[in-house]
Amino acid sequence: MVDGAPARSEAAEEGIFSRRHRTATASFAAVMFLTGFAALAVIPILPTAARDLDGVSLFPLVAGCFVAASLLGGVLSGHWADRSGARGPLAAGLALTVVTLVVSATSTSIWQLAGGRFLDGLAAGMVAVAINTAIGQTYPERLRPRVLALMSACWIVPSLAGPPVAGLVSEWWSWRLVFFGLAALTLVPALVLVGVLRGDSWHRRAEPPDGAASRPPLLLASLVSLGAALGQYGVSGWDARHLLFAAGGACLLVLFAPRLLPRGTWRAVRGLPATVLLHGLAAGTYFTIEAFVPLMLITERGVTGVGIGLAFTGAAVTWAAASWVQGRLLEDQPRHRLVAVGALVMVVAVALAVLGTFPAVPALTAASAMPVAAVGMGLLAPSLTVLSLAHSPLGRQGYASSAMQTNQNLGQVTVMALSSGVLTAGLGIGVAELVGYRAAFGLLFVPTLLIVLLAGRARRVGATTSTAVAGQLGARSPADGEVGVGTAEA
Repeated sequence: MVDGAPARSEAAEEGIFSRRHRTATASFAAVMFLTGFAALAVIPILPTAARDLDGVSLFPLVAGCFVAASLLGGVLSGHWADRSGARGPLAAGLALTVVTLVVSATSTSIWQLAGGRFLDGLAAGMVAVAINTAIGQTYPERLRPRVLALMSACWIVPSLAGPPVAGLVSEWWSWRLVFFGLAALTLVPALVLVGVLRGDSWHRRAEPPDGAASRPPLLLASLVSLGAALGQYGVSGWDARHLLFAAGGACLLVLFAPRLLPRGTWRAVRGLPATVLLHGLAAGTYFTIEAFVPLMLITERGVTGVGIGLAFTGAAVTWAAASWVQGRLLEDQPRHRLVAVGALVMVVAVALAVLGTFPAVPALTAASAMPVAAVGMGLLAPSLTVLSLAHSPLGRQGYASSAMQTNQNLGQVTVMALSSGVLTAGLGIGVAELVGYRAAFGLLFVPTLLIVLLAGRARRVGATTSTAVAGQLGARSPADGEVGVGTAEA
């Protein structure tokens, strides 16, 4: 006992930058910084690129490709990481990031740009899931909140510098130069990181429990991705053609999305299913606020681009700050309570967005909804990631991470589509624009309050056994009559 005391004390004091973890921590931070800079620098130049390629009418398709492909990339990465460790999908995602930037830079048509954005989404999904899986495989549970807080902080500088620098380069020279420059900046660090990730710890292989499939359900993931893309395009208009696309996308999502998620996700079954559901609700709410608040402020309240930029910057900073708080000051608090608190903060953000639609209220009231919502996400998003890893049995962290990524995208598509439908329906019956936005924002009270009510179902009670969680993961026998995680055919 005495001999073991120093070892236990040393383990208790071990941090994310200790000798054991410093290489992994630095590698993860570099990856997140690079991908964050590439992602945020591209956003402001896409409309210009679409205009120059005579493809403004297909811009919703360009945007939808990214979301749909990231869903597919997340599923592929999660299963790959479970089979052979996180190094493979992480290295492939980084390499693909460079390729997709070159594809986009050399676009001669809007379809090539859409293809580049599809590859970019595939790479982003692979990298995001590989990072979360690697965190679960590398760090003890008590250090994971700190690592996730650092990952959030790595987006601060890209969010401050990426959009304005890309905008200036696009205005003074060409949007193509932005893509080429990002490819050059990413290439060398990506090669260095792949070299760093050659250690044995990055090749961990754990046999999936209960005979889970060794191949990812690529056909299912492809169908769900197609459904997400069709849905994204369909909600961009309400003529017969768009409605047909939206209906087709909805059918694909309803039929096949549940088979990529833990069994009981949409019924909020305790454990991993409820955790995955809450992540989708939170992501859908936040990204709808991020999309609709700037649109309303610019088109209806006369707020300048500078004010919108400050709102985005404030959101990036407050998200990182809240994430740091949950990882340092609140690391001993039960994770499900932080999820509930974060959701309550998001309820306040939704209320601010609704108030901002009244002409008598200052327009910047709505702008403040973005940084306030980011505070809520900074508290609950890392907490949900920690819970998902805690609910995962050994060897299935990749699946849990891919399920979180999948439902994040599904939540984003679904909640935004519903809010878009409310807004468009209001305009169709002659409702004033601000009243339409008021109804669209009011709808967001539903998912945020659901998170508050259901947070306790994501609570981790004791040690999660591999057998119990394997059941939640959806491992089924062919006799069950459904294609589960364990029986899906590529």
